[in-house]
Amino acid sequence: MAEKLIVIGGTAAGLSAASRARKEKPDMEIQVFEKSGFVSYGACGLPYFVGGLIHDINDLVAINAESLKNMRNISAWIHHEVLLIDPEKKEVSVKNLDTDQVSIHSYDKLVIATGAVPVVPPIPGIHSDGVYYLRNMEDGIRLKAAAREHGRVCIIGGGAIGLEAAEELRNAGLSVSVYEQFPRLLPFLDNAFSQALEDTLIKHGINVHTGTQIAEILSEDGKASGIRTAFGEIEPSDIILVSAGVKPAGALAEQAGLALGLKGGIIVDDEMRTSHKDIWACGDCVQMKNRITGKPAYVPLGTTANKQGRIAGGNVAGGHDTFKGILGSMVTKVFELFIAATGLSKEQAAGEGYDAISVSITKADRASYYPGGRDNHICLIVDKKTGRLLGAQGIGSESIAGRINVLATAITCGMTVEEINELDLVYAPPAAPVYDPILIAANQAMKKITE
Repeated sequence: MAEKLIVIGGTAAGLSAASRARKEKPDMEIQVFEKSGFVSYGACGLPYFVGGLIHDINDLVAINAESLKNMRNISAWIHHEVLLIDPEKKEVSVKNLDTDQVSIHSYDKLVIATGAVPVVPPIPGIHSDGVYYLRNMEDGIRLKAAAREHGRVCIIGGGAIGLEAAEELRNAGLSVSVYEQFPRLLPFLDNAFSQALEDTLIKHGINVHTGTQIAEILSEDGKASGIRTAFGEIEPSDIILVSAGVKPAGALAEQAGLALGLKGGIIVDDEMRTSHKDIWACGDCVQMKNRITGKPAYVPLGTTANKQGRIAGGNVAGGHDTFKGILGSMVTKVFELFIAATGLSKEQAAGEGYDAISVSITKADRASYYPGGRDNHICLIVDKKTGRLLGAQGIGSESIAGRINVLATAITCGMTVEEINELDLVYAPPAAPVYDPILIAANQAMKKITE
C-alpha cells in the first residue's frame, strides 16, 4: 500500500514540499489542505494587485488546485481548515469551510506549512470594520475593493509590505499616511539609507510619521474613521491598513505537542523534521537559524519558504537534504528607490559580540560618461578583528539587488573584505563602472580596519 502524505498549507512551502515529494515518490498519495480559496500564489505580489499594476488576481497564481491534480497527481483541497493533529493516531481533523462538515484523515507522513499570521497590535478599535491586513489573496481582494471606494488610508507600520502598499495606493490616487513607532523606517538600515527612503516617500506625496505610536483607531457606528496618536493628534481615514509584521502560525503544532521556539515558531532540525519523527515543518511557521551566528532567528521570506519546502518534501520521501540557515537577504522597491540588505546590521553584529565597523560609499552604477547612470549607495558591516564580511546594505537603482546578491554570496562563503576586493567583476560602460561599487566599498573597509 502506498505511503500517504498530508500537507497542511498550500502556498509556497507546502506546495514546494508536496511537489518535491511527488517527484521523489511517484506512487505516494498526497493530499494538501488549504483553508483559503487559493493555492500556490505569489503573496509578495499583493501590493501591486491592490494598486492596479496587476489587474487580475489570478495572475499571481502559479498553479491552481485542478491543475495540481491533473498535472502532478496532488489532491489540493481549498477552503479546508485543519483543526487538530493527533500525532499518536497519525490523524488530522479537517473542516470543510463551505459546508462546516468535519472529517478525519489518516497519514503516514505529515508536513506542516501553515505560514505566518499578522501581528495584531493591542490598539483600541483594532477590530473595527475598515481595518485591513495584507497577508493572503482574500486580504488583497478586500483591500483593493475598499481602495476603489475610498480616498484616504493610514498605514500602521513602516516595514517592506506596508511601504510597497503605500506606493501602490498612492499611485492609485489615494491620500496615504504611514505611521511607524520606531524613530525611522526599516530601522535595520543605515541611518542615511532610512532617511533617503523617507525623503523618497515624502517627495511622492506620502505623509510619514516616525517615532509615533497609535493610541486608538477611531470609529463611527463600528466602522473605522481615523486614528489618534499617542501625542493626541487625530487623522481621519477611510481605510486602516495594519502592517505591523507577522508571527509563526504555530497553534496547530502547539496543540499537537511539538516543540516551539523563537516567537512560537516550530523547532526543526536541519532536515526540517520536528520533534516528532513523522512530522516535518517548513516556511514561515518554523524557527530558522542565522547562518552567521548559528543562533535561532525568524525572518519569514518567500525564498526561504520555497527552499525549506523542497528540502522537507525530499526528506519525507526518504532523502537527507539539509537547510543550513538564512542571512535574511531582502530587496524592496519604493517608487524609484530600490533597497536591499543581507546579513547582520551593525547593531546586530555588535550585539553578537563582534567588533563591528561599517563603511558607506556612493558610486554610479555604470560608467560616468554613459547616459542614464544612477548612484548606488552601499554599506558594509565588517568584523574588524578578522576582516570577515557580516552584512551589507544598499539603496539606489535596480542594479543594487544584484550587488547585494554578490555580497550575500560572499557572506555565505565566509569571505573577508580583502578577498572581496580581489573579485573579478564584470565591466562594460552600459552595465557597470570599471571599478565596481562593491570593490570600492571593500577597499574602504580594508583601510578602516587598519586605522
